[in-house]
Amino acid sequence: QVQLVESGGGLVQAGGSLRLSCAASGRTFEIYAMGWFRQAPGMEREFVATLNWSGEVTRYADSVRGRFTISRNNAKNTIYLQMNSLKLEDTAVYSCVADQSTVVVPPTTPDEYDFWGQGTQVTVSS
Repeated sequence: QVQLVESGGGLVQAGGSLRLSCAASGRTFEIYAMGWFRQAPGMEREFVATLNWSGEVTRYADSVRGRFTISRNNAKNTIYLQMNSLKLEDTAVYSCVADQSTVVVPPTTPDEYDFWGQGTQVTVSS
């Protein structure tokens, strides 16, 4: 099993920045891709960003490309999501995910991910 713990959420004004972290523990050697999804109240879960084990392959949702950056530190079994130029519509619970499959391109659909964190709230105010 793999455990994922997110941190770094909070309240920020529009235009501001936040950095989310996700620390993995347990059978971390089984992890390949890691990423982030988010879900706002009354909305469906939405893909945000993902990257493969080496960090060389990254994928972003169109809504965050150019504003968010995903990265990872394998020595610390941790990934990060740097969120800049935050908008009101970025308000959501952000969940960290991990995938055990070894596909070259990390997936963007929630069903492809084997492990999920509890989530951290990000609230953007005007």
